[in-house]
Amino acid sequence: MKRAILALAAIVVAVALVGAAWLGLGWYGSGPVKEDTAFIVPSGSTLTSAARKLEEEGHIHSADGFLLRAKFFGSSDPIKAGEFLLPAGASPATILDTFQHGEVIRRFVTIPEGMPSVLVHESLMAEPLLTGEISVPEEGSVLPNTYDFERGESRAAVLARMQAAMDQAIAELWPTRGPRSVVNSPEEAVVLASIVEKETGVPSERGMVAGLYSNRLREGIRLQADPTIIYPITQGRPLGRRIRRSEIDAVNDYNTYSMAGLPRGPITNPGRESLAAVLNPDETDALFMVADGSGGHAFGRTLAEHQANVEKWYAIRRERGEM
Repeated sequence: MKRAILALAAIVVAVALVGAAWLGLGWYGSGPVKEDTAFIVPSGSTLTSAARKLEEEGHIHSADGFLLRAKFFGSSDPIKAGEFLLPAGASPATILDTFQHGEVIRRFVTIPEGMPSVLVHESLMAEPLLTGEISVPEEGSVLPNTYDFERGESRAAVLARMQAAMDQAIAELWPTRGPRSVVNSPEEAVVLASIVEKETGVPSERGMVAGLYSNRLREGIRLQADPTIIYPITQGRPLGRRIRRSEIDAVNDYNTYSMAGLPRGPITNPGRESLAAVLNPDETDALFMVADGSGGHAFGRTLAEHQANVEKWYAIRRERGEM
């Protein structure tokens, strides 16, 4: 009898060991996927629904086996929604830990400084990993930057972050406004910054261009900024040709050749540096500027200085065969 009991006990222990080994190998052993693969845990998923999806997509052999082993070996922490990268041969243990504690894959979309809202809209609509429809955002409401997003996130949510970033930037910068600034409200700051953004592609010139336009506004001189002529025609897209005389003379709420003061609204989405420039413009006597042939501008205090700079620019253009 004693031998029989000992034998039975040995059998029970052996079966338990075999069962434990089976459970352990099925939990910690390599999975069936042969290469790194992205997997999406939909919003609102439970561990059970995620396990069923894992089985359907071939990441695990059995959802029921996964759930059983998770009870024995896994953490009780909740899983997160999002897109995760599962490495080749990921074990069920690795998969669960990834869902609970891993980093969600982030994608990125970049809005360059000076991108108008029509192109912001096109950029977001062209991103295939985003979902939903959006309207063209209000001009000047988006802060140029690089933004991350998750696969399947709505375009509206990404746009809202871009606009919240602009609101935050203005809230942070407005209190820094210095005595040389001529803007009287955050809205005016965005309008003038949008002109500065479009007028120069040289970052070091922003303060000088802001100072020049601040001088003109202070003295009641028309800004005569070419980008304000183009905006009503293209909504910020490149014109693709030279400006016509009729367009220079056109009377509208944007053309600063035919009107004094600021246009009715922004002509693009200005970056943080252009916003800072109009709030603290460089101290300068300049009232005029013209291209200098190197991508920047030559600045003048008087009309005579400006005309001399214009002649230099014309000479450069003639040398290039542009005139």
